[in-house]
Amino acid sequence: MIKHGKKYKEAAKLIDPDKTYTAKEAVGLVKKTAYAKFNGTVELHLRMGVDVKQADQLVRGVVLLPHGTGKQIRILVFAEGEGERLAREAGADHIGADDLIKQIEGGFLDFDVAVAVPQLMAKVGRLGKILGTRGLMPNPKAGTVVPPDQLPRLLKELRQGRVEFRTDKTGSIHTIVGKTQFNEQQLEENLMALLDAITRAKPAGAKGQFVKKMVLTSTMAPGVRLDLAAMGGEAA
Repeated sequence: MIKHGKKYKEAAKLIDPDKTYTAKEAVGLVKKTAYAKFNGTVELHLRMGVDVKQADQLVRGVVLLPHGTGKQIRILVFAEGEGERLAREAGADHIGADDLIKQIEGGFLDFDVAVAVPQLMAKVGRLGKILGTRGLMPNPKAGTVVPPDQLPRLLKELRQGRVEFRTDKTGSIHTIVGKTQFNEQQLEENLMALLDAITRAKPAGAKGQFVKKMVLTSTMAPGVRLDLAAMGGEAA
């Protein structure tokens, strides 16, 4: 049984555990219950009604949050030649090919997102066991494998708040909404953009109730259950 401190218990008193809240109400409560002394992260957690063992029921997509994530993103790019030049000009934090692959094989993981050009994916593929389990593997479906001339656009989007979401092996989605220092309107607009993107990512093979539970929370604070109607009817 998890033991919670005094501040957590005081924050939990503001939330009715038997009630679900609209997006606007939930954002207001998350702001009120964010007791951490630092600029915490606001996250959305969803339990999906899909069978992740079926390939055609995986939920995956990307969304550009209107107000960004509030987080400094460290970007690594697998590229050489013209791609390396473009990535450097676009402000990538780490750029390389064989040398970078060797560094990662040696334990280097000081980055938040990895991008690659198609020409290097045959080499990058051997990092699957390292990067795949951490959700860092470049993937065409996630839009992180692009031709060299598209690197500037992609890196700009990543800096602005491009977020990837996907179901994990338990059938849940965990994704960032913003920071506790965002105002309520910024958080609500980011949240609604996420919900819209997740709704549009509903796979054709999904049957029955698409979303079973949604919880909005901030670092160390109690969660606030969202009304499934916020999914615009897609939760049913």
